Amino acid sequence: MKSILITGSTDGIGKLTALKLAKEGHRLFIHGRNTEKLKKAILELKEQSGNRNISGFIADFSKLAEVRKMAEQIKSELDSLDILINNAGIFMSTENKTEDGFDIRFSVNYLAPYLLTQELLPLLKKGQKPRIINLSSAAQSAVSYKALAGSTYLSVNEAYAQSKLALTMWSFHLAKKESDIEVFAVNPGSLLNTKMAKEAYGQHWAPAEKGANIIYDLAVSEEFSGQTGKYFNNDKGTARGHFAQAHPKAYDPKEIDQLILSTKTILA
Repeated sequence: MKSILITGSTDGIGKLTALKLAKEGHRLFIHGRNTEKLKKAILELKEQSGNRNISGFIADFSKLAEVRKMAEQIKSELDSLDILINNAGIFMSTENKTEDGFDIRFSVNYLAPYLLTQELLPLLKKGQKPRIINLSSAAQSAVSYKALAGSTYLSVNEAYAQSKLALTMWSFHLAKKESDIEVFAVNPGSLLNTKMAKEAYGQHWAPAEKGANIIYDLAVSEEFSGQTGKYFNNDKGTARGHFAQAHPKAYDPKEIDQLILSTKTILA
């Protein structure tokens, strides 16, 4: 039995992944930003899986103070963590800027998971064969550090693509830095049948289950042991994709160093 935290798991592929894992009896922690929605999701997962060992945490990832508070709560309640799935993400939003002054896509898709993961590393290091799965995207674009810091404006599409490349670059950095933890970046599939895709494009190309299945596999399958620091592109293939090349900048040591330095400065 694994101890697993999945962010952004009150609906979409996060919730589908949670259900697959819950049915296997794992100790599950889900996350959302709405208390009532979180309670409802926990109840539904318990009923559908028969697993009573499911609880949750609340935080709005556009507010970094709430991410820090959630991390402290997790550290006070858990002795260890085996798997962290950074699934929470945002594309369309009525608000483009956060209270902290960042583009909301950079905050939710990159800064929040970076901050949460850094805070939870001590728990992961105590876990059994620990893994981190970071939800990237086929949309990746070179990062503007002014945009990351919130000092220049980007279009929705560009901010989203940059936030996902930042997440991928950091995933590769983390895999090298933390050799005892396996780290994967994954594009779960483009235009899956989720609320995010519907709001953005009004259509979908593949069922949401396709994304949930690869996240599940990367989280618990022995098939991927020893594959740390790679990018899985789930668009490559009908049922399931394969490891592939991310954006070229994701492999540039100078770019990665600049990203990590900028991120540490922003979060200091």
